Amino acid sequence: MVIIMEHDATKPQIDDIINKLQDLGFNIHQSTGIDHTLLGVIGDVSKIDPRDMQVLPGVADAYRISAPYKLVSREFQHKNTIIDIKGVKIGGDEVAVMAGPCSIESKEQMMTIAEIVSNAGAKFLRGGAFKPRTSPYAFQGLGEQGLKIIREAADKFNMLVITEVMDKEQISLVSEHTDIIQIGARNIQNFTLIRALGSIDKPIFLKRGISSTIEEWLMSAEYILSGGNRNVMLCERGIRTFETYTRNTMDLSAIPIVHKLSHLPIIADPSHGTGLRDKVIPMARAAVAAGADGLMIEVHHDPEHAMSDGAQSLLPDQFVDLMKQIREIAKVIGRTIADARV
Repeated sequence: MVIIMEHDATKPQIDDIINKLQDLGFNIHQSTGIDHTLLGVIGDVSKIDPRDMQVLPGVADAYRISAPYKLVSREFQHKNTIIDIKGVKIGGDEVAVMAGPCSIESKEQMMTIAEIVSNAGAKFLRGGAFKPRTSPYAFQGLGEQGLKIIREAADKFNMLVITEVMDKEQISLVSEHTDIIQIGARNIQNFTLIRALGSIDKPIFLKRGISSTIEEWLMSAEYILSGGNRNVMLCERGIRTFETYTRNTMDLSAIPIVHKLSHLPIIADPSHGTGLRDKVIPMARAAVAAGADGLMIEVHHDPEHAMSDGAQSLLPDQFVDLMKQIREIAKVIGRTIADARV
């Protein structure tokens, strides 16, 4: 249930309603906007008649949320969530670009790629220190050493860091070195992990599961928001279908669907969405046109010798060209992308 307070509702009126509902055993999530304060009532609200709430002093309206995900839903919050990370905003007018290699391989590699992507206009440096691989014999990442490398590279080129956490026990370590914590497709329903992320003060980047429906994906985000962490962004990275030509099937329709159902920002990852270098650029262009709030692009200066996902990594010149193209597309739909630095 959502209770919308009058724009001039007093603090005692708001506190009175919160106390009444908490006494009944409900958890209350308060969202204070410019015009109104919203109270999200979490629990079995079938025993509450919205009309009983509507007549209380200071209340403008009260209604039940029909979606199974409550805090994530557009019904709970009409305005888009904008996540501000050290002055860089995700979910606003600017389309955020995150770029870098699949895996952190060495300091030299990360310094080289960070300079390339930052000069082209990317504000977030991506790279995996802990790599979840299908084969146990594949490169598994550099761990803590990799985290230190990506942090140093990002700081040198005035970028922010996004990297993946694989296990609940890694949260503290990863949080020390990153600005956004990524949850990979394989962990979308690792509820022990995502519950823990609800209690930390760090933005969460939640990738869609390999075979997850949009509702399942939003329900995973609900776990995090219900724990108190409102800074969650979603990432469409392709899903598994019967088609085998591409690595995954990039579901571009998920972008406008998520925007309709939820207030959370949505990022597109055409690198994993296709798995093919020559398909990344057209799908990235299409994602921006579809309204994506950001892009995550894999870039490598020597993809033939990359330790993981070289086949889907753009070459530096390709990434520079892509940034030029999506700037023009963004203009058409009234959005912007950061200019190149050189």
